[in-house]
Formats: sequence, structure tokens, C-alpha cells
Amino acid sequence: MSLVSDPPANPPSLLSALTLRRVMVAIVLAVSVAAALNPLFMTPFVVLLGRTLVIAMVLLLVFIAAGAWRQSLMPAWLVRVLAVALAAPIATFVVYLPAVGGDVSQVLAHEGRLSGFIIIASCSMIIGPLLALSALYRERDAQARSEGLQFALEKSVLERQALDARLQLLHAQVEPHFLFNTLANVQELVESGSPQAAVVLKSLIAYLRAAVPRLNDPESTLATEVGLVRAYLELMHMRMPDRLSFEVAVPTELQALRFPPMALLTLVENAIRHGIDPSEQGGRIEVGASRSGPGGAVRVWVADGGVGMSDKAAAGMGLTNLRARLKAFYGEQARLELHEQPPHGLRADLVFEPAAA
Repeated sequence: MSLVSDPPANPPSLLSALTLRRVMVAIVLAVSVAAALNPLFMTPFVVLLGRTLVIAMVLLLVFIAAGAWRQSLMPAWLVRVLAVALAAPIATFVVYLPAVGGDVSQVLAHEGRLSGFIIIASCSMIIGPLLALSALYRERDAQARSEGLQFALEKSVLERQALDARLQLLHAQVEPHFLFNTLANVQELVESGSPQAAVVLKSLIAYLRAAVPRLNDPESTLATEVGLVRAYLELMHMRMPDRLSFEVAVPTELQALRFPPMALLTLVENAIRHGIDPSEQGGRIEVGASRSGPGGAVRVWVADGGVGMSDKAAAGMGLTNLRARLKAFYGEQARLELHEQPPHGLRADLVFEPAAA
């Protein structure tokens, strides 16, 4: 008289559905029913227990078998409940046959056996369907939880795929933007007949040989980006040695942090293009980083002594993409801050919680 449900397989085989848990619960319920009915019977308790155990196992098998039956005439849950209800008196009748040597009339003619049959059959017909409904409810609840977990997993996978695709798209936008701006700088030197054109072009080729393989590196670190920034600033210093000075000082303990590819270079390029280049006197660029205590937020900055924020109101798509890439890489709490750099110039700060390695 036990109908306990585990999360369903699709569809479960009889043996796989006949779990140890279900069998143990069936035994416990059979013992409980036998103990409860024992005062009403003259039959020895062992005999009564044997009958309830057989009935419980039969109903359990019927419940499992009915779950594997597929038809469209009525709901699946109703089929299983009706199957248990119909099987209860049949199983009770069968367990009485050994006591009468298979003579059916002895069951019906003997008042004590008949009353015992009616009591056990009635208990089975009441308890069996109730437990079947309870088991079906737990089965449906377990299936709903399983589907919820599966949906959450699929959603997480899709979100990660969308994030990867978004990062790839943003990288694809940033890379040509940076490359074309750098080539435009070289073009200016060539068109002006500067003797530095050949030297700068040679440095650019060397720089691109080192940088291009790293543009799409998903495991880029702050150390990698600092190296690219230093090479880029050296290249720009060759282009305008009298108008640009720079300092790159990033603590060693922060350089192993994962960092969005090209993010720091975007800030440096923006500082030169919109800060140093428009200024007649040129200026200085400082690149640094700090951390607000162990495990705290990291702040990476690029400060320039150029023309200032007022002339940089429309810096282009570089900073827009950088904000999107920063949030995609570190989460919504990451941000880009822009501050005035007295007496003139601009400081751009990337603030984020470090991503897991």
C-alpha cells in the first residue's frame, strides 16, 4: 500500500522505478497497517503482516506499471490512481487463496475470512489511491523543480554565449578603430615629409607583430595590457618627442589580474587623440593602478595633461564600447569615471571587482 515517487525518468523501466526507497516505504506502511488491524483479527500477526506486505508490493508494482502505460483517453494521473484502486481488492482476494487451498467459495462462505477480506480490501482501496495521489503530487513537484533547474542552466548557458558573442563584436569594433587611428598618425608623418616617418613605421610594424596575436586573447592580464600600452606610448613618443612624456607605474601584485583586452590601450589612445594632439604644448600621460585593500575594488587610471574635458565631449565610440566591454567582463558594478585633471587635462578611471582567474 505504498506509492512513493522519485523524480520520474522518461519513461522509467519497471526495475529502475522500483527503488530501494519505495520498497522500504512500502514495507513500513505494510507493517503499520498490520499493527493497526491486528486487534480486529484472530489471525496470527505474522500471517496478517504477510498479507499486507504482499498487497503493498502488488500495489507498488501496479502504480509503477500504470505510469509507463501511454494512452490518450484520460489523464495519466487518473489512470494510475484507478489502477491502484482496482488492484487493491484483487490483490486482497489473491492473498486469501493460499489459506483456503485456492477454493474461492471458502473465502465467501466463511464469515471471519469474508469480514477480514472486506476490512483489508477497504483499507487498501482507501489508503492506496490516497498515497498514489500524494506520490503523484511529489512527482510533479520534483519534475517542476528539475525543469526549473534545467531552464536556469539553459538560460545561464545562453547568457554566457550571448556575452561571448557581444565581447567578440565589441573587440571587432575596437581593433580596426585602434589600428586605423595609428595608421592615420603614420600617414601624417609621411605626408609631412618627417624624417621620423620611417623610424615610426618600423616601430609600428614591430608593435603590431607583438600586439595583433593578443587582441582576441580571452586570458589577457593587466600585465599584458600594460606591456602593450608601454609599447604604444613609446611609439607615440617617437612621433612627437617634444610634446609627449609618459609614465607607466602599475603595482606588480595587480599585474596578474584578468583584464579586458585592449581596454587600457583604448584609454591611452583616447588621451593622445583627444588630449595631447589638440594641445599646442602637448602634455604628459600617466598610467597607474591601485587597490582599496585586500580583495577590494581595483582602480586603473590614465591621466593626461592635455586640453581637458571641455574639448573632449564627443570622444567617439571608443569610450562607449569600453563601458560596454567593462560591464560585460566584470559585471554591472564595473564603471568608467572621467574627472578633470588640474590644472588642465583629463583622468579616466576603470573601477571594478577583479574577475575570477
